[in-house]
Amino acid sequence: MPNKEEDGPVNNALPPCPRCSSEYSYEMGALLVCPECAHEWTSHQGSQMVDRSIVVDSVGNELSDGDAVTVVKNLKVKGSPTGIKAGTKVRNIRLVDGADNHNIECKIAGIGSMQLKSEFVKKA
Repeated sequence: MPNKEEDGPVNNALPPCPRCSSEYSYEMGALLVCPECAHEWTSHQGSQMVDRSIVVDSVGNELSDGDAVTVVKNLKVKGSPTGIKAGTKVRNIRLVDGADNHNIECKIAGIGSMQLKSEFVKKA
């Protein structure tokens, strides 16, 4: 009968969760799972998430949460007849991992909360 103390810790070689940095990740088939935030990833995706955390604007400046940006191109908005005009200033942005590379979440006066692609803004 095997001795449990000889087996060692369960999580001795698994990486921490890339979303919440929890050290209690475990394997479930081909996926790694975090029990604290329910994030699922493969070991290959975990290394990519670290690289993806740097967001740059249209001219290559690094963006961070709370920055102010200016829209560089007229953008159409679904359901809105006006859209967003070039030169519109957006303050207090949040960087997110949104769908279709929409990696900036913000509020724009007259339109409301929305997501933008970083390639259409420049740091103010």
